[in-house]
Amino acid sequence: MAKNDGSQNAAYGGGIGIGLALGAGFGLLMDNLAIGIGMGIAIGVAIGAGIAENKGKEK
Repeated sequence: MAKNDGSQNAAYGGGIGIGLALGAGFGLLMDNLAIGIGMGIAIGVAIGAGIAENKGKEK
């Protein structure tokens, strides 16, 4: 298991924040906030994983 210096946590946190904002906006447009937030969390985790993976390649 790789050591975590906290940068991955920051990447996932930022990704989830962006995903929640996008998902909440989508949920409000579709009149179903719960589904929008769920989609936002899924999108945010995917964004965070991509950011964390790219940060790992830079080192």
